[in-house]
Amino acid sequence: MVKTGFFRMSSEKQDTLLKMLVLAICCILAFCVRLFSVLRFESVIHEFDPYFNYRTTRYLAEKGFYEFHNWFDEMAWYPLGRIIGGTIYPGLMVTAAAFYKVLHLLNITIDIRNMCVFLAPLFSSFTSIVTYHLTKELSNSGAGLVAAAFMAIVPGYISRSVAGSYDNEGIAIFCMLFTYTLWIKSVKTGSVFWAVLCSLAYFYMVSSWGGYVFLINLIPIHVLACIVTGRFSHRIYVAYTTVYCVGTILSMQISFVGFQPVQTSEHMGALGVFGLCQIVSFVAFLKSRLSAAHYAIFWQALYYLVIAIFGGAIAFLTLSGKIAPWTGRFYSLLDPSYAKNNIPIIASVSEHQPTTWSSFYFDLQMLVFMFPVGLYVCFKNLTDYNLFIVLYGVTSMYFAAVMVRLMLVLAPVMAVLAGIGVNHILTSFMKNLDTVVVKDKKGRVKTDNSYPAKNEISTGMVLLMSILLSLFASHSVWVTSEAYSSPSIVLSARGGDGGRIIFDDFREAYYWLRQNTPENAKVMSWWDYGYQITAMANRTILVDNNTWNNTHISRVGQAMASTEDKAYEIMRELDVDYVLVIFGGLTGYSSDGTPKDINKFLWMVRIGGSTDRGAHIKESDYYTPTGEFRVDAEGSPVLQNCMMYKMCYYRFGQVYTEQNKPTGYDRVRNAEIGNKDFELDVLDEAYTTEHWIVRIYKVKDLENRGNPRT
Repeated sequence: MVKTGFFRMSSEKQDTLLKMLVLAICCILAFCVRLFSVLRFESVIHEFDPYFNYRTTRYLAEKGFYEFHNWFDEMAWYPLGRIIGGTIYPGLMVTAAAFYKVLHLLNITIDIRNMCVFLAPLFSSFTSIVTYHLTKELSNSGAGLVAAAFMAIVPGYISRSVAGSYDNEGIAIFCMLFTYTLWIKSVKTGSVFWAVLCSLAYFYMVSSWGGYVFLINLIPIHVLACIVTGRFSHRIYVAYTTVYCVGTILSMQISFVGFQPVQTSEHMGALGVFGLCQIVSFVAFLKSRLSAAHYAIFWQALYYLVIAIFGGAIAFLTLSGKIAPWTGRFYSLLDPSYAKNNIPIIASVSEHQPTTWSSFYFDLQMLVFMFPVGLYVCFKNLTDYNLFIVLYGVTSMYFAAVMVRLMLVLAPVMAVLAGIGVNHILTSFMKNLDTVVVKDKKGRVKTDNSYPAKNEISTGMVLLMSILLSLFASHSVWVTSEAYSSPSIVLSARGGDGGRIIFDDFREAYYWLRQNTPENAKVMSWWDYGYQITAMANRTILVDNNTWNNTHISRVGQAMASTEDKAYEIMRELDVDYVLVIFGGLTGYSSDGTPKDINKFLWMVRIGGSTDRGAHIKESDYYTPTGEFRVDAEGSPVLQNCMMYKMCYYRFGQVYTEQNKPTGYDRVRNAEIGNKDFELDVLDEAYTTEHWIVRIYKVKDLENRGNPRT
């Protein structure tokens, strides 16, 4: 029989071709599973931050990089404005604009918005490829394929890479894993070539996401662990010295980063390990040149001298202000209660809350159970590079537990270590499925007694792993469809007949603002909605999701928490024309993705009272005498007469929301509001959307207010 085509190839080529085919399937799967939102809704941008990214990308594509880098945005943070080029990580925008330009050069006409929508799914395919190569470097190609499949569909990564999720993390996870892969390659070879490539990947990471700080601390921790455990070698010295020097110089070219790598506490660990590498290498050189007696004397003197010089230098630079202290977000990672006690604006962000145990299972499922197996395999065959993935797994597990947003950093290492674990289990048991016939000298069949029921146990384990993998795939698809594919700007719910109901109030409100207000109108809202208002309504806002100026945000919080008279003074001071609030009492929406401002109101109170001008705002005034936050008749009078309460519940006291319930029944708080019959003195209701989710008020022009003759 003549073999043709595939069967004429050598077994090695067949194996390589099959691996490439499986990897291609993983890439296609990674891309397709993230398209649920496009299939369910139209092609839209998700969440809040992505709207700023889309707006800046569109500006970059239209005006060019020079104009983009020097863009002063007068529509943000009125009246302060914002220097865009110096306050963002431009990697995401440059990547999308580059793809857009290349496609147009190839006569593939795609709208810049669609390019933004599909960029994250595209990079998820690239991430699967990088995961394969990273795991292959750590273990073998079989483990790499399993890890790539995990990475393609793990919900913890899908949450930030579905179509329309145009945020920094969409490309940053690829950059991070790419940098780690090249770092492992550098450690293995000790080659300057691979180390320079690692530095370039690190530069791309720095340009894309502030999470690069985790990376530039993890690599030094790996080097330090190698020094402590006696694994430090010339290969590691060449790799780290090159990566640190070249990578630091490149990272400082990003305007938003600037001199932070040599001036801030978050980067001092990397600098310290760099110095330690030089000392260790110098000592190793002297050891080879000096006698044992002379070396002992020299080492003792050098040890105390280095500690004194290094400690004194750090203390002097810190006290003199040359080294900036840790940021609030960094402190929050080390002390979860820090932000709550000291910086309420950080604590108010839901992504900065600690992660619940249920979230780990929801976002990772079986990877949680395979993660320890992978750690065991790496410890069993501990090498310089396996030590890196162990450190990555342990540190990311801690940080993900402290801050739910960092689940995104944990998901890749979970996929890698779970891939190694699953591959180890399957290869260990599948080789036992081959029935080996052993005969004695008389030709009789002997039984393999290495352990009882060898074939049956192996079959059972392989079957069990197949079931677990099938359940993981099913769980991932379900989570993607139900939890991560509904954009926060277009809400949906199930009707009584099981059909889907769409709430498009956000876009309805922003369209109204764009069409019915002056182009120079200033809109005041809580900071969550700032990016969307500027991108979709094209109107000037006071605060947005950048949250860089706590004093300005505090002033807005004070307006929301004050009575109408005091709020009017603040709004006139800030030159406000319209006020926008989000209200969920009619529809019953109150989740984080679709917040109503009355749910976030206590954070407005805390932030508003955190500055000197808001010292009169006390959080305790908004609670009942028993310490409850209530909107019904027993609620605090201060709450019921503040600006936010009145804007949310204006005219709501005459509306029936549920059968057999009184008018003014808040379906979120399951309570009848306490203050129903009131009128607004300083605001006019300008527009309320179909389902009352967005309410817009116009600030009255009371020129003669306070004049006794009026």
